[in-house]
Amino acid sequence: MNRLFPASIVGSMPRSDEVRELLATGDQLSAEDYEARMGPAIREVVAVQERAGLDVVSDGEWRRRSYIGVIADLAHGFELGTNPADGRPWTIVVDKLAPKAPGFIAREVAFLRGITDRAIKATLPSPALLGERMWDPERSAAAYPKREDFVRDCVPVLRRELLALRDSGAAIVQIDDPHLCLFVDPEVRARHADADAAADFAVDMVNELVSGIDGLKLAVHLCRRAGARVRGDAKHAGGYEPILAQLNRLAVHHITLEFTLPEAGDMAVLEALREDFEIGLGCVSVEPGKIDSVDTIAGRVRRALDHVAPERITLNPDCGFAPGSGARVSIAEVEQKLRHEVAAAERLRAELTG
Repeated sequence: MNRLFPASIVGSMPRSDEVRELLATGDQLSAEDYEARMGPAIREVVAVQERAGLDVVSDGEWRRRSYIGVIADLAHGFELGTNPADGRPWTIVVDKLAPKAPGFIAREVAFLRGITDRAIKATLPSPALLGERMWDPERSAAAYPKREDFVRDCVPVLRRELLALRDSGAAIVQIDDPHLCLFVDPEVRARHADADAAADFAVDMVNELVSGIDGLKLAVHLCRRAGARVRGDAKHAGGYEPILAQLNRLAVHHITLEFTLPEAGDMAVLEALREDFEIGLGCVSVEPGKIDSVDTIAGRVRRALDHVAPERITLNPDCGFAPGSGARVSIAEVEQKLRHEVAAAERLRAELTG
């Protein structure tokens, strides 16, 4: 991607009713029957992204039941239960992690490599995020008395998959880290005895994951509201300033930040990021029912250009469109949003190059 303002996706795309049913019942099918149904579905979701004109595509994460639960496809030691607080499915670590055969996510990329000539992005959950969401002080204690020990054991599991992703032909591997981004919120910081130490630990684990791995672009997505638009979860307020020190320690090439809501703060913060970072600018709303105009999207990017060189900017939505397999979001609406993103990139490119 050598041109200005490449247009990308963050990761997940809305799943059709057929794909949701397939994810729910796929264990009852042979591998051949499952692929005979899932393969054509993924071809179509890639076609949606290609029709919109994206430079960077994904498989929509359609083979995954959730964006964090994918760890249970990479390692033994988990149990699927129900969260007593809200009744949602909850994958919990209950035993010491033992690796399964790696390559579940890498096979997503291998399939895409055969059906598209666009750059391919694959996503992994961050180690600290897994600790936050999948460790329980009672049910996990026999295997991992401390959350941090579970997080550390997630690193080699994810690293094996990262190496497989590189070898399968991924152009970009994005590590999704809503946990680190929570530390922008004063209320979240107040719940920690040492918020900076907790944020430092999250960064240390990402850096261990990516250490010494070359041959692909490494990215971190700082998601601050993954469930807010489809489940009514809280949005976390606060600009990125409280975690700038941590962000500048990330040993990656690219950072994706959300900027479509006022809660994200002023884009002037971009000036404080390391100059070698590429910036994935969240400039397209993922709120259901809200389709940003081309003018609105281009205007957000122009504001960023007051603080960062155009060569560093990639356009993308704020977040994935459907991080959980149960999210019901209109695929036609999402395609329109992506078309507007691409049109905004084309307009900006014309303004700068003539």
